Parts: sequence; structure tokens; C-alpha cells
Amino acid sequence: MKMIPVLMSGAVLLLGLLLSSNVGFSKPEYTKKEKKACTSCHVGMGKKELNDTGKCYGEKKDLKACSK
Repeated sequence: MKMIPVLMSGAVLLLGLLLSSNVGFSKPEYTKKEKKACTSCHVGMGKKELNDTGKCYGEKKDLKACSK
């Protein structure tokens, strides 16, 4: 019976860590291929949303074609 509070605390801690961790949405092969940072295509680090360059790259798969 003394283990229940310990197990519950551990479960809450684990759940909190899982919910608060940043998930990478960009693909590492893109950053290696283009030699650019993730924020070249995404609005911010760890964000799934794409900026205009990222949307263009998604269509054309060539960063040079998306340069202004």
C-alpha cells in the first residue's frame, strides 16, 4: 500500500516529461542536404508550422528555387 503514492508520483512525472518535451518535426536528411538550420523552413525551433520558404520547399524540394 505504501508503493501506490510512489507509483502515482512516478506516473505523473513521466506524463509531464512526455507532454513537455519538444518533438522535432523537420527531417534530418533535409538539414543535411541543404546545410541549413531547421528555422530556415520552420517558424521556430521545435515548431511544426512552416514559413514561406518551408512551404515552397515542400512543393519544389529545392531550396535554391525558393530563394527570393
